[in-house]
Amino acid sequence: MKRRTLLSAGLAAGAAGLIRPRPARAVTVGVTDSEIKIGHTIAYSGPASSYGVIGRSHTAFFKMINDQGGINGRRITFISYDDGYSPPRTVEQVRRLVEEDQVACLFNTLGTPTNSAIQRYVNQKKVPHLFVSTGADKWGDYQHFPWTIGWQPSYRTEAQIYTKYMLQQKPDAKMGILYQNDDFGKDYPAGVKDVLGDRFDKVVVAQATYEVTDATIDSQINSLQSAGANVLLTVAVPKFAAMAIKKTADLNWKPMHFLTNVSVSVATVMQPAGPQNGIGVISTGYVKDPTDPAWKDDAGMAEWNAFMDGQLPGADKKDVSYAYAYSVAKTMVQVLKQCGSDLSLENVMHQATNLNDLSLPTLLPGIKVSTSPTNYHPIRAMQLMKWDGHTWVRFGEVVEGAST
Repeated sequence: MKRRTLLSAGLAAGAAGLIRPRPARAVTVGVTDSEIKIGHTIAYSGPASSYGVIGRSHTAFFKMINDQGGINGRRITFISYDDGYSPPRTVEQVRRLVEEDQVACLFNTLGTPTNSAIQRYVNQKKVPHLFVSTGADKWGDYQHFPWTIGWQPSYRTEAQIYTKYMLQQKPDAKMGILYQNDDFGKDYPAGVKDVLGDRFDKVVVAQATYEVTDATIDSQINSLQSAGANVLLTVAVPKFAAMAIKKTADLNWKPMHFLTNVSVSVATVMQPAGPQNGIGVISTGYVKDPTDPAWKDDAGMAEWNAFMDGQLPGADKKDVSYAYAYSVAKTMVQVLKQCGSDLSLENVMHQATNLNDLSLPTLLPGIKVSTSPTNYHPIRAMQLMKWDGHTWVRFGEVVEGAST
C-alpha cells in the first residue's frame, strides 16, 4: 500500500482495505526520523457536515507547517476521513487509521457520540486521542481513559453558566430544554441540575429531545412553548440550532433563549436562521468571533486572517469554526514542539497533559489552555454573549461555571 501524503489525505473516504496488525507499542508507530502521522475523523457529510470546515482548516494548517519545515525536522502527514457523524463509520475509519494507516495519534476527532464509540478501543490500544472536538464532560476522565483528552470547555460547565445567569435575570424562570438525544445533549440538563438542585423539577417545566436523523424539530419547539416555558435552552448541532431559532420566530415565541456555544457560527447558524430571528439569543464564547468588530486591529486575529488568506482563500471567514480549528491545531503543534526528539507515544501524552497557560491567537482575552496529569479539561473559562442581529456582543466577566 502506498504511503499517503498530506496533499492526498485531506478528505479521504471509503471502505477500509486489508487491515494489518498494529505493531507492539514498544515501536513508536507512525513516527520516523522525517515524519509523524496524525489521524482525524470528522463529518464531511451528514447532519453535522457544517463542521467539515474544521478538517479542511487542519489540512491546510499542517500543510503550512510542512512548508515551513515541519516540527523538529519532521513533516506531518495528516490523514482525515469522513465519518458522516455516524458512530459505526467512526469505528470503521478509526480502525483504518490505527491498524492500516498506522498513525501515531488521533487529533481533534469530532463529535460526542462518535468519540464515545471509539474511546475504549483507542485507550486499549494506547493511542493518544488528543483534544477531541466535543465538550462532553466525560473527556476529563483521566482515571479510566488516560489516553483521551478534551480541549474545549465542558458542556456541563456551560449549562451551569446559563442557569446562574437565568436565575439572576429571571426569578420566575420556567425553563424548557431541547437537546440532542446523546451524551452531548444530556450534559446540559445535568449542568442545569447542578445549579438548581432539588428545584430542577419545578423550574424545568419541559424537556424535548431530537435525533440527528430527524427531518425537523417543529413538534419539539411547539411542545416546549405549550408547556409554558419562558426560557429555552437549545442544545443542538448547527442544522437543528438554526431550525430552532427560526421556529421560535415563526411562533412569535420570545423566551429568554440560550444556545449552545457549538452552534454560534454566523455562517452556518445565524444567517440560515435569519439574522433578525436570533436577536437576543444568549450563548457563551471562548474563541474570538471573526464578525466582531472589536478584533479589527487585534494581532491574534491578524495572524489568523493571514493564514486564511494564504491557505484557504475564498473560505467563509464568518464561520467561527475556522478560528476554533486554528487554535486547537496550534495546541497540537505546541505539544509536538515540547516533545523535542522524543516522540514516544508516552511522551506525546505526557506533553499533552503538561501545558501551562498556553496563549493562543484566536482565544478570548483571559482564556488560556492549561492541562495536567489530573486535569484533562484544557479550557475551563467562557464569556457570555448576545446576538444583536449582526454579531455576537460579549458581556460580563470571563466565568468558570457554578463555582464562579
